[in-house]
Amino acid sequence: MKRNTKDVDESARRISRRALVVGAVQLGIVGGLGLRMQSLQIKQADQFRLLAEENRINIRLIPPARGLIFDLNGRPIAANEQNYRIVMVREDAGDVGEVLERLTKLVPLDPEDLARAMEEMRRRSPFVPVTIADRLTWEDVARVNVNTPALPGITAEVGLSRVYPWGADLGHVVGYVGPVSDYDLSRIDDQDPLLQIPKFQIGKTGAENKLERRLRGTAGTKRIEVNAVGRVMRELDRKEGNSGADVQLTIDARLQSYVQARLDNESAGAVVLDLENGDLRAVASAPTFDPNMFVRGISVANWRDLNENKYRPLAAKAVQGTYPPGSTFKMVTVLAALEDGKVTPEETVRCKGWVDVYGTRFHCWKRAGHGNMNLHDSLKQSCDSYYYEISQRVGIDKIAAMARKLGLGIKHDLPLSAVAAGLAPDKAWKKKVRNEDWRIGDTVNASIGQGYVLSSPLQLAIMAGRLATGRTITPRLIRAIDGVEEPSGLGEDLGLNENYLRRVRAAMTDVSNNARGTAYRSRINVPDMKMAGKTGTSQVRRITAEERARGVTRNADLPWERRDHALFVSFAPVENPRFAVAVIVEHGGGGSTIAAPIARDIMLQALYDGEPPLDAYPSADRGRIAEQQRKIRERVPPGSKGQDRA
Repeated sequence: MKRNTKDVDESARRISRRALVVGAVQLGIVGGLGLRMQSLQIKQADQFRLLAEENRINIRLIPPARGLIFDLNGRPIAANEQNYRIVMVREDAGDVGEVLERLTKLVPLDPEDLARAMEEMRRRSPFVPVTIADRLTWEDVARVNVNTPALPGITAEVGLSRVYPWGADLGHVVGYVGPVSDYDLSRIDDQDPLLQIPKFQIGKTGAENKLERRLRGTAGTKRIEVNAVGRVMRELDRKEGNSGADVQLTIDARLQSYVQARLDNESAGAVVLDLENGDLRAVASAPTFDPNMFVRGISVANWRDLNENKYRPLAAKAVQGTYPPGSTFKMVTVLAALEDGKVTPEETVRCKGWVDVYGTRFHCWKRAGHGNMNLHDSLKQSCDSYYYEISQRVGIDKIAAMARKLGLGIKHDLPLSAVAAGLAPDKAWKKKVRNEDWRIGDTVNASIGQGYVLSSPLQLAIMAGRLATGRTITPRLIRAIDGVEEPSGLGEDLGLNENYLRRVRAAMTDVSNNARGTAYRSRINVPDMKMAGKTGTSQVRRITAEERARGVTRNADLPWERRDHALFVSFAPVENPRFAVAVIVEHGGGGSTIAAPIARDIMLQALYDGEPPLDAYPSADRGRIAEQQRKIRERVPPGSKGQDRA
């Protein structure tokens, strides 16, 4: 149908208006884009250039060198050594299995290490390098480098790794390092980004753990160029961090090595305390372990052997183990009674072999009894009945207070793993912990270091040191950090009656130097080096009335786990005390026969700063001691471990 002119004109006008509107909108969009482009390219150019640069350049951390640990004489006991290792980048390797098969023909590879490496490669991005083997020799690395064309994705690197030159001798003191685990991250409040580096090593036990922040140092940084998927293209620059602090301990590594050798074949702990400053010269537990095994990655078999060993080589018995102190606690009981005026040094108590306490019979170790005993003789001959009697007069609360004054029942602040507080029980403790009233029989048991009383060899050495000096000797393990010496542990005056302390020291002197003393056979045969001491034997089982009637079973006839613990505490020289030594031998039997000889030998080694002459020993022992020294020299040749610090 033919449209009229009017309709045609109206249609043309509508089209023209729409065209103008569309054109205007298009012009507006183009203009807006132009203005935005001008803003991006000119006004915000610097900002976007910086963002682009940040996307291209990554900042990565450089692990610092871990601080070194030295002994008292500057010998390294925890050091860093160059570590040659082989790493693989999965995406560059192609057929990983084939490359690893070629590699195994060139260098020896542990199957467990290979399995761990394969698992890590599966978990990580294909361009992240994964360690295949470390602690390789230079010859191994050279063979890998020569065959690089046939080993795509394989690279030989050099870094630093922890090493412990004295091995097992200082395992419990120094501890060891290991890779950061998820468990570590969950239990420590530490935001240091170094902890996020794969396989970054931190202290796990011992001084390595307790001094971690000082030994770790601070990270350096490096700027690297990466591509769009984060792969490293090149390193642009780097800024080195600060190495960890160097730490000097108070431990004498040679003495420590001797003590470990002397404790060989025992389940035992021993502590040597310097009474001039509170320095711990030796802190030994046996059996022990080699910390180098953990740094390198301990095998399943070795880990099982350590964990399933009934003698507990991973336990630091010297500071972590707590035991009934037995008769070594008697000095605590008698000093509490003396200070409270409940007994005098000359007063005697008759020992008939037992004491009846409200119908319960408490036996002395000497079945026939000791007769009349005063302070001096009761300590010299270790009469139990004397302490049963005087403890009832003074009461447990004052005995416990004296124990704490002498360093027992207190957790001493040391950079060691699991330092135990022990237990000096009193009435309030039993009510709080057991919801029971204290009984007089509890006091009688505690008076001779049995019952609830628990102490570690460390605490017993401190007790001996405080008795010897009359001062609040406190143990010190760190001598200096980066050359700055730590405060002395000499302490203040104990505030005890000096006359009473002299009486106790005199009795302890006769323990080792009087023919009727319980440790006379373990005396030091040098007049100006006389040793004062106290034997202890603590029961780990209950002796029934029936067994007493037929005769108490000898320790030698009992299974190892049911034998008594053997203890000895000492200080020397008597006239000018320099060292205190405490020894416990788990299930060793008698303190006089087992622990006292060990403590005497350790004391002489400390006093002579090396192997003592044979005439320092009683003549009857010299043949046995000569053979013992020969065996120890074979085990630890002089100068064979560590070197003096330059």
